[in-house]
Amino acid sequence: MAQIFLRSTNTIARVSIVVLLILGAGLGWLLSAFSRSAYSTDQGVVLKQPIPFSHDHHTAALGIDCRYCHTSVEESSSAGIPPTATCMNCHKQIWSDSPMLESVRTSFSAGQPIEWERVYDLPDFVKFNHSIHVAKGIGCASCHGRVDQMPLIYQAVSLKMEWCLDCHRQPEKFVRPRSEVFNMSWKSTNQEILGPELVEEYAIKSKINCSVCHR
Repeated sequence: MAQIFLRSTNTIARVSIVVLLILGAGLGWLLSAFSRSAYSTDQGVVLKQPIPFSHDHHTAALGIDCRYCHTSVEESSSAGIPPTATCMNCHKQIWSDSPMLESVRTSFSAGQPIEWERVYDLPDFVKFNHSIHVAKGIGCASCHGRVDQMPLIYQAVSLKMEWCLDCHRQPEKFVRPRSEVFNMSWKSTNQEILGPELVEEYAIKSKINCSVCHR
């Protein structure tokens, strides 16, 4: 009986399998890289806002505490977006005629909120509670970065699940004294000692069960 396949067929088949495996691995790597890129996560991307609000000017330069605007951060799952009335507490007197703040004055006069673009926008199936994290000694800067150094606010971290799990698995690396939660510039000099002590004092549990964060 005549030979149907060439002698090289086995070699071609083996090479084809290897090439397919390499291509599959390469495609997997590309997809993984894309899912972690700013294009996918919006990390580091400055969104256009109706008013170019400068956090570094209001916090670092003027010394306004986070809680003056984000009033519910210690009590609620949401940090809260300040009403226009909060802005006008100061801007009735300061920059009261500034063209840049015309939208603020219009919003206040009309009783209509300013439509800010949400920077930290978690999926609907993810639940996050600000008050719990504040109570457990997780600083604002741990998630939001050095907001006091941001002329325009942006998402400082990826918000990928692996990023959340880094803290949930080893909270002792990130916890700080409750008195320093709102201190953007706070740095620990002995976290390897302080961290475990605070984890015990604040009764922090390393919660990584799916139901902790997912609805």
